[in-house]
Amino acid sequence: MSGRIADGGGGCPQGASSGNRGLSARVYWGVDDCAFFRGSDAVTAGDVTWKRLCGPHFVRLVRDVYLPRGVPVTHELRCRAATMIIPEQAVITGRSAATVRSVPLARPWDPVEIVVPERSRFGPVRGLAVRRTPLPVVDSRPWADAALATSDRLGLDLALRAPLPDAVADLDAALAAGVVDQNSLLRYVVGRREHGITRARKALRLADERAESRPESRLRVLLALAGVELTPQLVVLTADGRFVARLDLGCERRRIGVEYDGAWHADRRQLSRDRERLNRLQAAGWHIVFVTAEHLHHPNQVVATVRAALNRQ
Repeated sequence: MSGRIADGGGGCPQGASSGNRGLSARVYWGVDDCAFFRGSDAVTAGDVTWKRLCGPHFVRLVRDVYLPRGVPVTHELRCRAATMIIPEQAVITGRSAATVRSVPLARPWDPVEIVVPERSRFGPVRGLAVRRTPLPVVDSRPWADAALATSDRLGLDLALRAPLPDAVADLDAALAAGVVDQNSLLRYVVGRREHGITRARKALRLADERAESRPESRLRVLLALAGVELTPQLVVLTADGRFVARLDLGCERRRIGVEYDGAWHADRRQLSRDRERLNRLQAAGWHIVFVTAEHLHHPNQVVATVRAALNRQ
């Protein structure tokens, strides 16, 4: 195989399939029968010029790592690309590691999150989020010629995110997917002293695997921090045990439900089903507070509305 980079936009370089190492494992890295490569190596080998790399035929994934334009870019692909430039001791973690493990917390072009040992001098690098931290070997496992965070390490780095509602939303999703375990994480953070560890412990205590959406998680955290504790995914039954509905958040004693309403239903049939559901809840003696994305921009008002509903009952 020639190892030369092919002309054209889209497709892969010639000879760049995942089983092909030819010109060098330095230059090409196969992923799903396509390849990305280090631009500096390709230029040195005479396969391409910097001018061409900066043109319309290639996309830069991270610093010095390129992909033929037209190949779909995913966050996992960019994590794999990052393994070509990060130091041996670095570990892919947080939202990036969760996405690699099929919990899609990171969008394609979000920074690839890595941690490096405290004395590392690596970074900053555009396209990467680099954090220095104590990093024992047991915190990672091999992945794609690099290292991926273990479940506990991944969970800690999710919990260390700011702001707190986003950290909890990430943890909720990871817990629901079975990627992290809350009890294991709570043990793991005992005695740790990283910057932000107090907030991380709070995030871990607030996390709940029952949450079914990020807005629902944020709403629950907003209310909990204001001292309003509600049960996620509360099942409402009639007096004789028949199913009525399942609420995003609820207080059974007060018969108050709080629902995040994220969609405007133009479909008449869906709108009709929503109305029928609300009628059933009201017939069962429940009062429902609806919260929209716009309402979440006014958190004090949301808290006041929910408190007023609870106090009326």
